[in-house]
Amino acid sequence: MSTTQDYQAAEQLLRRPARPGELVIGDKVRPQWIDGGTRFWYAVSNGVGRRFVLVDPAAGTREPAFDHARLAAALAAASGQQVDPEALPFMAIELAGNAVEFDAFGEHWRCRLDSYACERAEFTPPGNPLEVPSPDKKVAVSQRGHDLWARSLADGREWALTTDGEPDYQYGSGPDCTSNGTLLRKFGLPHLPPAVAWSPDSTKVLAHRTDERGVRQTHLVEARPADGGVPVLRTQRYAYPGDENMPQAQLVVLDVAEGTVVRAQAEPLLMPQFSPIMIKWAWWAPDGSAVYYLGQPRDLRTLTLHRLDPATGEVTTVLSETGATRVEPNQWMNEPPIVWVLADEVLWYSQRDGWGHLYRYDLRTGALLGQVTSGQWAVRQILHVDEAERVVYFTASGLVDEDPYRRTVCRVGLDGSGFAKVTDDELDHIVTMPDTMEYFIDSASTVDTPPVSRVRDWAGRVLVELERADITKLTATGWTPPERFCVKAADGVTDIYGVLYRPRGFDPAQRYPVVDSVYPGPQVDRVAPCFDPGGMGLDAEPIAALGFVVVAVDGRGTPGRSKSFHDASCGHLADAGCLADHVAALRQLARTRPWMDLDRVGAFGHSGGGFATARAMLDFPEVYKAGVALDGPHDARYFNLGFVEAYDGADNPEAWARASNVDLADRLAGKLLLIHGEMDDQVHPDHTLRLADRLIAADKDFELLIVPGAEHTFIDCLAYVRKRCWDFLVRELMGTQPPAYRPAPIAIDPELLGELFA
Repeated sequence: MSTTQDYQAAEQLLRRPARPGELVIGDKVRPQWIDGGTRFWYAVSNGVGRRFVLVDPAAGTREPAFDHARLAAALAAASGQQVDPEALPFMAIELAGNAVEFDAFGEHWRCRLDSYACERAEFTPPGNPLEVPSPDKKVAVSQRGHDLWARSLADGREWALTTDGEPDYQYGSGPDCTSNGTLLRKFGLPHLPPAVAWSPDSTKVLAHRTDERGVRQTHLVEARPADGGVPVLRTQRYAYPGDENMPQAQLVVLDVAEGTVVRAQAEPLLMPQFSPIMIKWAWWAPDGSAVYYLGQPRDLRTLTLHRLDPATGEVTTVLSETGATRVEPNQWMNEPPIVWVLADEVLWYSQRDGWGHLYRYDLRTGALLGQVTSGQWAVRQILHVDEAERVVYFTASGLVDEDPYRRTVCRVGLDGSGFAKVTDDELDHIVTMPDTMEYFIDSASTVDTPPVSRVRDWAGRVLVELERADITKLTATGWTPPERFCVKAADGVTDIYGVLYRPRGFDPAQRYPVVDSVYPGPQVDRVAPCFDPGGMGLDAEPIAALGFVVVAVDGRGTPGRSKSFHDASCGHLADAGCLADHVAALRQLARTRPWMDLDRVGAFGHSGGGFATARAMLDFPEVYKAGVALDGPHDARYFNLGFVEAYDGADNPEAWARASNVDLADRLAGKLLLIHGEMDDQVHPDHTLRLADRLIAADKDFELLIVPGAEHTFIDCLAYVRKRCWDFLVRELMGTQPPAYRPAPIAIDPELLGELFA
């Protein structure tokens, strides 16, 4: 049974992805570049407050950014407030010569570092979060109405960059279907910052005019608007699979000083989900002489690199690739394309040989010059290209025998010679770099090895060690490191990988119920190879703390491996992530782990995982006896066009119909809890209500929770919703009543958002 203490531990672990530093100290280094990137500072949470650290990689130094005790005393004396040096009342600093500036107690302060005298100071107000400043910090661009405006940061003067915007045909916005309107309203924001990219010399702006005039209108009803008044109808442009019209992006180049508008002399880009500028599918050449962008037809089987002349709008084709299935510039939808334009060449990512590798093309003629990388592994990200030395640095997965998902920093000559590992170990490496690319910050870990963060040069030498994560408080909750495992897929041949979390207070002599924490992809993997569980790991650790064995699996159809492994989901969105692989994994694991009780197996998932949870219970009722499905897109025919067509095809209504749990509702045999946010503008609540309607028609017992006002992440009621989920799993799989304990709400703030959406 689950105790109050188990729930308290689960509460702490639920907060872990949102509140770094509370349980793990030193696992996140987020550099704030200064002096053009030659130095940086970062803050490390200690569970109470923050330590501020200053790093000079060239000098090989890491030291406190200031004397925390002396500054605390000086600030206390100047402000009349109590100041704890271990919990300084500010989150960020600005280093200005021999002084540090910060905001505290509703005022701006400047503290000299020679005398440690603090005084109230004049300051430049922080930039508007809805503006995009130029590289030289002289002008900022924002969206006003349906147009783009510029503002001088020196004198506040404003002027219009466009004047012909209109409803559903406006500048600087991405598709309405991914605009997060509900979430923004909770923070009092009218929209996201505009989708624009400044030229390197700060004179021009790349933007696009978003055309959604013919896109389907959908509607949500907000039962409890913030003002407490009558219900409000929220209308959204949201295209379904097979719709004739989808959002389009018409690229434009705006001269900020001259006021000219140069429009791309080409067909608009299809924009089913994201702005091409925001996802780095359109970018400036380093010298500002051209704009390069990627485009695809609706069937996604061709990928083309275009060059846009910012002076004339002329568009030319640089190179193009066509394949039998979708041609991807990266297997991960949320990562930038692996394309790098050099002075005379292009580094191009392709899976034509079955793996994700780099190829070199002539920039002028588009002729293939040669394959740069090869082997049964995949390039993950281009980090840096040294054109003078003719070397490209990149991360790759598949070079660690123990785990093909772990990332390794590598180098190779542009001619394909001299391949070498820069980080030659068995760990997973996450890389952060300044724009200068003079060095990189390397965070190395595994799922059961806390991260060590270091500054390295491109030879791999450690210049400065930054942090070694301290997990003392994490282990004090009863947490134990998860187990990375490899088993065979349902085909009996293919290796698949996952992570197993043991229950809190694990006793191998006992038998424990099992929860499959499922997310099917195909655009992201379920289990990251690093120590940080991230957003995908939000639920696994808390559920294990309640007394469950939790298993997370990346089955066939998820990204990160070979082309064929990922293509298992093409045309098979109904079984993306291959639930049969999950069943096979559970059975193999239990053979050597008798404490896993396969008579008490449940599934838990959010979004795509919500779909997969319900599908697991419908397709494998003999295995999955209970399930919690949050915000599931239960009928692909009424879901985001871009996502569904990307994996099931642009003209495949039979496949879309197969990806419907609604049509299979009569199969339900176990206990199912359906939860959906009333104002979920990503996966509309009608998905869960359609499934509920069919379950009622089939006379099936189930539980339903519609959360008023909630968006896709349940951001302002996360603790409440998860408590309801935990209670359900405890009742249905443990057969006991859950404790009365109620986790405290998790306060919403920018730090929380930054962590959950990083």
